[in-house]
Amino acid sequence: MTMLRVAHVAPDTEAEGPGRRFAVWFQGCPLRCPGCCNPEMLPFEGGRGVEVDDLVNQLARESVEGISLLGGEPFAHAPGAAEFAARARALGLSVMVYSGYTLAELRADSSPGVGELLALTDILVDGPYDRSRPDSRRRWVGSENQVVHFFTDRYSPGDECWKRPNTLELRLVDGTLSVNGFPAPAAVGFWRKPA
Repeated sequence: MTMLRVAHVAPDTEAEGPGRRFAVWFQGCPLRCPGCCNPEMLPFEGGRGVEVDDLVNQLARESVEGISLLGGEPFAHAPGAAEFAARARALGLSVMVYSGYTLAELRADSSPGVGELLALTDILVDGPYDRSRPDSRRRWVGSENQVVHFFTDRYSPGDECWKRPNTLELRLVDGTLSVNGFPAPAAVGFWRKPA
């Protein structure tokens, strides 16, 4: 039984990657990017423990095309994240991962699960969030320094979905309001209109 430390789950979102996705935010990140849009997810304490089996059972009930792993930092939870990604792949779903680490840093990291999670990833958005360089032109990217890597032919940068503007989703579930999608202006410290 593998436990994941989860901050939030959006079982059906279009704001965290192509198509309808099952998004999981991990609790805990060793990086401290100034202006992080999820500062409450930085401490490794908090969130809730969720068994991978329970998450997969929830995922199997949704009509989505893939999962998106965010954080916190998914690669700080690589063994469990890789197990969840493998189970999602077994269901025929795609895997998108957002990481504050660069691809070069991840490829050099021999920590358990890192290589496995990379090998299961269709799309990786990498690099630390830079609040001084918000990116409002590329979809599903927080700052201009971040790079989108397409590891499989399941998606390509020429797909029409990448040309649409970023979206923001508001959810009210059991009296709790959650927001996901492009970081709010308060998170980046200022707002710059696209050129």
